[in-house]
Amino acid sequence: MLINPTIDMLRELGLYGMATAFQELDAQSEVRGLEHGEWLAAMLLEREATMRRQKRFEARARAAKLRHDAQIENADFRAARGLDRNMFMALAGCDWIRKHHGLLVTGPAGVGKSWLACALGHQACREDFSVAYHRVPRLFAALALARGDGRYGRILKSLARTDLLILDDWGPEKLNDDQRRDLLEIIEDRYERRSTIVTSQVPVDRWWEIIANPTLADAILDRLVHNAYRIDLTGESMRKQRPPIAPENTEA
Repeated sequence: MLINPTIDMLRELGLYGMATAFQELDAQSEVRGLEHGEWLAAMLLEREATMRRQKRFEARARAAKLRHDAQIENADFRAARGLDRNMFMALAGCDWIRKHHGLLVTGPAGVGKSWLACALGHQACREDFSVAYHRVPRLFAALALARGDGRYGRILKSLARTDLLILDDWGPEKLNDDQRRDLLEIIEDRYERRSTIVTSQVPVDRWWEIIANPTLADAILDRLVHNAYRIDLTGESMRKQRPPIAPENTEA
């Protein structure tokens, strides 16, 4: 068999995983005795599928723009913050995203709300879901600008299509009229169609006060809280538990 032309052809067809695997396998004397079918099914196709899954994950992770490089396996269940291991690991299975449920994560500053949300976002990327991370104050600012330059509708459509939207750091400032309408549009577009994570230092039973409009608050919270899982964290900031960074030695 002509090895180099075969590898070149695989690359021309965009089968980079198969091309790499073919080249590596040809260099291993112990696999040369395998049947051609075993090469194709067990090794070349498997390598191609693995590489494509990895590329899809990397593309989704880049597009998500997660605040933290957080992975599920690095979650700290020893810290005294009320994080239920069984519940969190069940959420890591992403069935709640497939069923278009939501997740509300509340707790004081520094207990890891954003990190946990990003870890679930990272896992969702691995499960081939599209993910977008936004800090709520910056999202509202971006929507305010977009309203004036014609991009408003495009941004809302993009948010509506995302499988998992992470709205991080909501509150405690009260919303103005435009922000209330923006939030209602976002939540209405996604209700029972996509999944949303909201993190906040403010307990859920005080979110009505943040929205500060009885009619819109009822409409927004009815959609946000319905079919949503809850993680209510407690305790002191985990940042206080980290050892201080030693100052670098500098010459006088």
